[in-house]
Amino acid sequence: MATKTTGTAKNDGFSADERAAMKAHADELKAQRSRGGSTSKTDGEADVLAKIAEMNDVDRALATRFHDIVSETAPELTPRTWYGMPAYAKNGKVVCHFKNAAKFKTRYATIGFSDQAALDDGDIWPTEYAITKITPATEKKIIELVRRAAG
Repeated sequence: MATKTTGTAKNDGFSADERAAMKAHADELKAQRSRGGSTSKTDGEADVLAKIAEMNDVDRALATRFHDIVSETAPELTPRTWYGMPAYAKNGKVVCHFKNAAKFKTRYATIGFSDQAALDDGDIWPTEYAITKITPATEKKIIELVRRAAG
């Protein structure tokens, strides 16, 4: 027999980290509305840099370099936060983002790409990449992915 659950149950299906990310997204939408419905490149950059500054040393170094790569490779993308993570949008839609390891207590950070990214490759392709350090080889791969993703 199924039991009825309410929103007050201790385990509502979301972890504390997931609830925090949803709250961050709600706060981002509120801030966007207070700015007149959009986030300027300057506002978005400040928001992204603030989120990066909150990260631990390892994640901060990766996120900073990723931010620099995206800014240099695809200056047409607008920095913004997305669920509390650094992200980059085209025409208001997130194309790619950086998910720091510590935020979700995972062993590696990831670089993710949304369905807005122009990375389609046949019937199957990755949308998220684990990253533990940025070497010249990984930087080259990130540049290639960001360039393609931005279209």
